[in-house]
Amino acid sequence: MITSTNVTGDNPFVYGEIVTAAAFADREDERERLGRDLASGQKVFLISPRRYGKSSLVRDVMRGLARQKILTLEVTVAASSSYVGFLESYAQALVAAETPVSRLTRWVSELMRTVKPDVRFDADPSGSAKFALAFPAVRTARDTARLAAEVFALPARIAEARKQRLAIALDEFQAITSFDGGTVENALRAAVQDQRQVGYVFSGSEPSLMERMLGPRRPFYKAGPVMRLEKINPDDFAAFIDERFRGSGVRPETGLGDAIIDLAANVPYDVQRLAHETWDDVKEAGKKTAGLDDLHVTLTRLLGEQHTMFEESWQRLTLPQRAVLRALVIEEGRELMSADVRARHRLPGTSTVQAALAALLRQDIITKDSGRYVTVDSLYREWVARKTY
Repeated sequence: MITSTNVTGDNPFVYGEIVTAAAFADREDERERLGRDLASGQKVFLISPRRYGKSSLVRDVMRGLARQKILTLEVTVAASSSYVGFLESYAQALVAAETPVSRLTRWVSELMRTVKPDVRFDADPSGSAKFALAFPAVRTARDTARLAAEVFALPARIAEARKQRLAIALDEFQAITSFDGGTVENALRAAVQDQRQVGYVFSGSEPSLMERMLGPRRPFYKAGPVMRLEKINPDDFAAFIDERFRGSGVRPETGLGDAIIDLAANVPYDVQRLAHETWDDVKEAGKKTAGLDDLHVTLTRLLGEQHTMFEESWQRLTLPQRAVLRALVIEEGRELMSADVRARHRLPGTSTVQAALAALLRQDIITKDSGRYVTVDSLYREWVARKTY
């Protein structure tokens, strides 16, 4: 199913931010399944490559759960620079969720039983009081372990006190492994496994790290259902693109949606970006029709705007990494170890190719998709294909 509404006069394509339900293309099954699992208290692991719309999916599901009177909150694990910083931001989000400012101090004292925080109310730019929690007395590993046990127990206490179900989204969850190794995973797993009134979605955009966290020797092994976000059906996505153009008063020529999907490698973020920018250029030109020529004009403009950034990224690579990246782009990520491909692109030996691929993966320049290597950013792929030798 494709969600589409008439938004004549406004750009109907959204990228670079959390999108609304109206801007969603498909994902009906994923939304229904995730919402059902969270409402029933499941602990769900959502694994998705970057740019696939994971955060927008979670936000939309949370909006639906809130309409069911389920208390919802979202915390990005990777936004914290330390374990204690994460615990502070998580505790703050839990305590503040739908809590009147006048009751916050009392609510903190009722919930925090062993580790007492400092409570502040700072004025934000609008003049309103901004609530903040801090634990300055937490200094040792033992202090941190006690704080973690207290914070991870909060959802169950809140559910009991409010007689209300909770749904919690911990985004970029794989970042938790950088805080304190397996200690964090053990503490969190021990706390959440008996919280029947609390649903969790642990979502991450580094699939290899998330998969390792769910391995048989890790605390979260078989802790809950796993959802792996795949690409949207290309035919459905192309139909969505064409329909959004039509709904905004711009007639798409035959094949426009398919061409956008193909050029953007069917990565949702890249598809929305290319469609958004093409729509803008067509409207700026005062045209009522968008075609393949318009798409390539937009692509040329975007490559020009990104040239400096892409060139700097290219210059930071070693010569073997440049050679492997260019071969990967030209060969569409296939047979990079074969003697034929290595000879055609003057690549080094297989061990050096493997080392270059590993480095490009670490730098988040490439990723693996259905058994082959692809560039993370489709615009960078086009720049490499057109501007390097």
